[in-house]
Amino acid sequence: MSDIDAPPKAYAFVLIPGFSPLGFSCALDALSLANHHPSGRQFYKWRLLSEDGAPVTSYNGVTVAVDDGLVELDRNETLILCAGENVGDGSTKRLLNWLRREVRRGIDYGALSSGTYTLALAGLIGGKQVTTHWEYKTALAEMLPDVIMQDTIYSVDGRVFTSAGGAASMDMMLHRVETDYGKDMAAWVADQMVYTVPRAHSHGQRIALRSRPEVRNSKLLLAMQIMENNLEDPLRPEEIADVISLSTRQLERLFAKYLETSPKRYYLQMRLEKARNLLRQTDLSVTDVCVACGFRSLSHFSKSYRAAYGIPPGMEASDGKVLWSGRT
Repeated sequence: MSDIDAPPKAYAFVLIPGFSPLGFSCALDALSLANHHPSGRQFYKWRLLSEDGAPVTSYNGVTVAVDDGLVELDRNETLILCAGENVGDGSTKRLLNWLRREVRRGIDYGALSSGTYTLALAGLIGGKQVTTHWEYKTALAEMLPDVIMQDTIYSVDGRVFTSAGGAASMDMMLHRVETDYGKDMAAWVADQMVYTVPRAHSHGQRIALRSRPEVRNSKLLLAMQIMENNLEDPLRPEEIADVISLSTRQLERLFAKYLETSPKRYYLQMRLEKARNLLRQTDLSVTDVCVACGFRSLSHFSKSYRAAYGIPPGMEASDGKVLWSGRT
């Protein structure tokens, strides 16, 4: 069989209510544009699935029709879970059982954004290197410690692939196009997307600290990184200063000059932001979140949280979008 006669590679996109339309569109368009190649060949085909075969509404209210429900997949199909907000509600027993059954058939499978959580609930990524949207990373790592979380735009580990979602879905799918059909095809698709410099999987999800115009000091960058790596067991300012070979006063001057705050206040804000994400995205108790974010007493945590966000931590989960609600 010649290349021109080879059957197209098949994908099945499973849409979970609340999915990200940006991540889904970026992934699907990479396949769709490949089929517009001047060779005239159909390189890919796909179908859209939902749990019950009914249209699925994304997090921004856009509703997408699908082709079928949770049908049996072909052995040559590649499965992609498309998720976003409130993924726990969509991670039903029926979906999880279907995922386990289909993956046992030996197919490649992956997820966009918080779909990584659904794969974890199904027991399909234990010990695997995976990624998810940075906003959800802390919650997933806290609740699923056997999963190896990476802070990259996408990750590939054997037949498992995961993406941070959003525009990162485009990078991941361009990587798959390159794997399937070579660099020239991937470059052609990227040009059609007007995406001149596709990113490698190791690219970080957020703008690096050193790239931010307000941060121009290597010692300050190191201090900030130390803080980020020690949120659960925070260090004293003098300990951080000692690690980077500065006096406490020198450290304070750096934070005042570049960030207009003190090391203590900056560190506290980092821990409170982590707490807010955990409260909004998990069903962890306020006490558990307090401990996970390095607060020594519940009263101090509550007082600090109210001062920062205007409400006590106990109200946060009900006021925010709970990503992992309805876990099965």
